[in-house]
Amino acid sequence: MREVSLRVDRYLVNTRVTPNQLTYLMTVCGVLATPALLVPGVTGAVLGVVATQLYLLLDCVDGEVARWKQQYSLGGVYLDRVGAYLTDAAVLVGLGLRAADLWGTGRIDWLWAFLGTLAALGAILIKAETDLVGVARHQTGKPPVQEAASELRSSGMALARRAASALKFHRLILGIEASLFILVLAIVDQARGDLFFTRLGTAVLAGIALLQTLLHLVSILASSRLK
Repeated sequence: MREVSLRVDRYLVNTRVTPNQLTYLMTVCGVLATPALLVPGVTGAVLGVVATQLYLLLDCVDGEVARWKQQYSLGGVYLDRVGAYLTDAAVLVGLGLRAADLWGTGRIDWLWAFLGTLAALGAILIKAETDLVGVARHQTGKPPVQEAASELRSSGMALARRAASALKFHRLILGIEASLFILVLAIVDQARGDLFFTRLGTAVLAGIALLQTLLHLVSILASSRLK
């Protein structure tokens, strides 16, 4: 996406468009993933991918324009984090509503909407767990966490963390990766003529989100980041 964003930058750096305005637009594109995924069939899944890819593009562009124009701000960093939170949640909530079959002829099964929302909550909590380390250190007057402090003191925990990082299963609950996963599920379901794989994927992502929320919390507590 950097190759695309650098081409977009040239049309923006000499305009009055501010980095924060681009961040607002980025967030809107990410949130639009929810209504996009409500469109039935492969079409909705494609629209969801388009929304998240536009989010990714603007996520690159706003920072590049900020660096070019020397327009840095804490507000911009904050808005960028809010956009990341909302986009991850929007994709997973959209998946849950899609699996619930809102526009189907049968009964709406709200269990899938609940599981999608649960996955979204987990994705947000994982980001919050990381961000709250900085909050806790700041409120107690400690300097920002150093890279060495992220190392786990338990060799068993460190091994488990390396294994999880190698498998990268946790990335499936991030908005960009989740949207691509949803597209694959939609294509398979189109061939089957039902929502079996979309619903299976919803359950899998909810499970991953809950497991990762717990493991990430344990890894933080087991490291030296809060020391």
